[in-house]
Amino acid sequence: MKQQQPSIEQTIPILDFGSQYVQLIARRVREAGVRALLVRPDISLEELKAMNPVGLILSGGPSSVYEAGAPRCDPDIFKLDIPVLGICYGMQIAAELLGGRVQPGQAGEYGATHLAVESRSSTAALAADLFAGVPEQTTVWMSHGDQVRDLGPDFIPLASTPVCPLAAMRHKNKPFFGVQFHPEVTHTPHGVKILENFLYRVCRAAGTWQMGNFVDSAVVKIRGQVGGGRVVCGLSGGVDSAVAAALLHRAVGDQLTCIFVDNGLLRKNERENVESTFRDHFRIDLRVVDAADEFLTALAGVTEPQQKRMIIGKAFIDVFKRASKDIPDAGFLAQGTLYPDVIESGHGYARTAANIKLHHNVGGLPAELGFELVEPLRDLFKDEVRRLGEVLGLPDAMVWRHPFPGPGLAVRIIGDITREKLDLLRRADEIFLEELTAAGLYRTTAQTFAVLLPVQSVAVMGDGRSYKPVIGLRSVDSTDFMTADWSRLPYDVLARTSGRIVNEIRGVSRVVYDITSKPPGTIEWE
Repeated sequence: MKQQQPSIEQTIPILDFGSQYVQLIARRVREAGVRALLVRPDISLEELKAMNPVGLILSGGPSSVYEAGAPRCDPDIFKLDIPVLGICYGMQIAAELLGGRVQPGQAGEYGATHLAVESRSSTAALAADLFAGVPEQTTVWMSHGDQVRDLGPDFIPLASTPVCPLAAMRHKNKPFFGVQFHPEVTHTPHGVKILENFLYRVCRAAGTWQMGNFVDSAVVKIRGQVGGGRVVCGLSGGVDSAVAAALLHRAVGDQLTCIFVDNGLLRKNERENVESTFRDHFRIDLRVVDAADEFLTALAGVTEPQQKRMIIGKAFIDVFKRASKDIPDAGFLAQGTLYPDVIESGHGYARTAANIKLHHNVGGLPAELGFELVEPLRDLFKDEVRRLGEVLGLPDAMVWRHPFPGPGLAVRIIGDITREKLDLLRRADEIFLEELTAAGLYRTTAQTFAVLLPVQSVAVMGDGRSYKPVIGLRSVDSTDFMTADWSRLPYDVLARTSGRIVNEIRGVSRVVYDITSKPPGTIEWE
C-alpha cells in the first residue's frame, strides 16, 4: 500500500534571532488559528518554501545588527513574494537589508510606552492593514536601545513613540511590515489584534490550524518515520509522556511498548495511576520496572542539583536499556519532549539560549543506546499538549495533572536524598494537593508542590521543644511555563495546609510559602 503523505498546512515560520519572547510569538499565532514553526535565522530559502509559508515573522533578539557576528537571515527572503513582519530586532535587520540604517538611539525604551499610529489620510490607509481596529493612541511594550534611523525612500513610517520616531513601518513595494515594539506580550493591549491583522488581512491565511489537524498530521508523520518498526516510550506519569504515548498508540497501535521506571522518586500513588490508565484505559503494552534501590544507591550523599540530574539521567538510561532488550525489534524511542524543555536546555534555534538546567530527556541519550528518537510533541507548549490530550481521549485527571520534573522528588529535596525524606515529602505534597483540590483551586493553578528544605527550625510541640525540618510550599500560575507568577492562594487554604502538615507529619516543625516569580526564580527549587 502506498504510504500516505501528510498534507502541508499553511505555516508561519518564525525566524528566531534569540528573543526571550519568541515562544510567545508562536503561541499567539497558533492561538489565532495558524500553524507557527520556530526556525533558525539562517534557514535556506528551499527549507522555507517546503513549509508552505503564507508569511514570515522575524523575531526580536539581544544583538545589534551592526555588530560583528550578529545573527542574520538570507536577504532573498524578501524575494519570496510572501508577507514579512519584523519585530524589534527583526524590524531592524530587515530595514538594514532593504536599504535602511540602524543606530543606537539617544535613549532606550524599556517597558510600557505611548504609541501614536499615523492618522494622516495619505498614510492611514497604508497603516490600516496592520493597525485596523487599533486606536490611534495606544500603549505598547518596548525593549530596545537601537533604532531604525533612516528608512530611505522605499519605506513609509506608520507609527511613533516619544522616543522612537519610527516605531512601525512598511515597505512601499514589498509586503514587509515592521514594528519596534512587542505585539506578542500581554503588556501590548492590542498586540493580538495587530498579529491577527498581519495573519488575515496581510497574509490572507485560511486559519485552519487546530489540534485535530495536528493529530492527523502527527500520526502520518510518525507512521512515515517508524514504518513497521517497534517503538518504545518511556512513561513518567506526567501529562507530557502520557499524551505522547496516546498519540503514538493512535499512530502505530500494537507496535508501541511503554516502559515505566519506578525510580523511588515518584509522587504518592504514581505507579498505580500509570498502570490503571495505560493498561486498563488504553490497553497498551506496559512494562513496569522497579528500580528504586538502584536510583537511591546512586544518589546517596549527592547534594548538587545538576549532579543529581546527571546521575538520574544515566541511571534511567541504564535501566531503560536493560528493559528494552526484552522488546524484540525495538528501534525507536519516543519521548514527551516539549518546546520549553528544548529552550531551557540551550537548544534555541538562534543558538543563543542560556542553559538553565539539564533535562535528561533532551539530547541525553547516548548513541550506543541504538534508538532513533521520536519526539512528536517537541514543538508544542504545555497548554497545547493538554488540548491534545483531550482530543486523544485521555482522562481529565491525567490531562490536567500538574507537571512533575523528570528527576522527580530528587530536585524537591534540597540536599541529600534518603527514603525517610522521600516519605516525609510525599505526605506533605499529598496534603497540599488535597487542600488545593478541596478548595476548587487545582485547575486554576499551573503547578503546585511541596519542597523539603535543608534547614531545621525550633518548634514547641506538647510540653517540649523540637528541632525539625522545614517544608516550603510552591504554587505558580502560568500558561507556557516559560514565565510564571506565584499563586495568590487564599490565606485559609494556606493555613489549613500548614496546620495539617505540622500536625500530621511528626518530622516537620514549620511551613513557609514561596512568593518568587519566574524569572528570576525557576519554578522548581533545583
